[in-house]
Amino acid sequence: MLNNKSNKLVKHICMYGLLIIGAIISLLPMLYMISTSLRPNGALYEYPPRFLPRLKEITFANYTFIFSQEKFYRNFLNSLVVAVLTVTLAAFISTALAFCLARFKFWGRKILFALVIATMIIPGTTLIITQYQLANTFNLTNKLLGLVPFYVAWVIPFSTFMIKNYIETIPRDFDEAVYVDGGSVYTVFFKIVVPLASPAIATVSIFNFLTAWDEYQWALTVINDNVKRTLPIAISGFFGQHQFTQWGYVFAMSVSSLIPVIIVFISMQKYFVSGLQTGGVKG
Repeated sequence: MLNNKSNKLVKHICMYGLLIIGAIISLLPMLYMISTSLRPNGALYEYPPRFLPRLKEITFANYTFIFSQEKFYRNFLNSLVVAVLTVTLAAFISTALAFCLARFKFWGRKILFALVIATMIIPGTTLIITQYQLANTFNLTNKLLGLVPFYVAWVIPFSTFMIKNYIETIPRDFDEAVYVDGGSVYTVFFKIVVPLASPAIATVSIFNFLTAWDEYQWALTVINDNVKRTLPIAISGFFGQHQFTQWGYVFAMSVSSLIPVIIVFISMQKYFVSGLQTGGVKG
């Protein structure tokens, strides 16, 4: 009996020890970023370097400078508009496509789903030239909203995969009850499937928001006007503007850019785990 208890105690200590170590490793870069944003730029080049600032040198001057810049608000709003539109369109399209694949039997259904999944393994950088030619053909270059169709196309495969697997766990009896009462397929979709699949939709929406919010390469490729650029490009703009990189400004902008991400995750976290588990397990 004592041996069993000792073994369980050792297992718990090892498990929680590994979790704590993993959490520390994951949080250290963020903590350093926050710490650096609260220090004067000159203090960053001190030797030996310090992880945490001294109490007397803590300052919000970097944030004051960032929030005094009109272009910061403009770039912030650009990223927010693109991310919200991407999430909204991707959620509707992916849910509709997943509903069709999960509920209707038609010729080529499995092939279509396989093609959707296959696009997930294609590296995005291999398509950037083709995508640029496509954007140029449809006059979407140097336009903020021109980013949205491409972001939506990128996130649809994963979103469809997750939502389809979740919809397949919803009993078809609900569908039949609606049809018996004279309801249509649209009633089933909007009144039954969408509400019940909300955990999966919320889960993929978090990932889609992060994708659109953090994306850098494509936005840098197609957007030339500083007024239309997104926040990641604005942050990178602080590199090379001065003789030395203003790390305090860079990290202050980076910390500020985390605010929408944290808000989105907190508002949807109750759906996140169940949506990820159910949508990712069932095939």
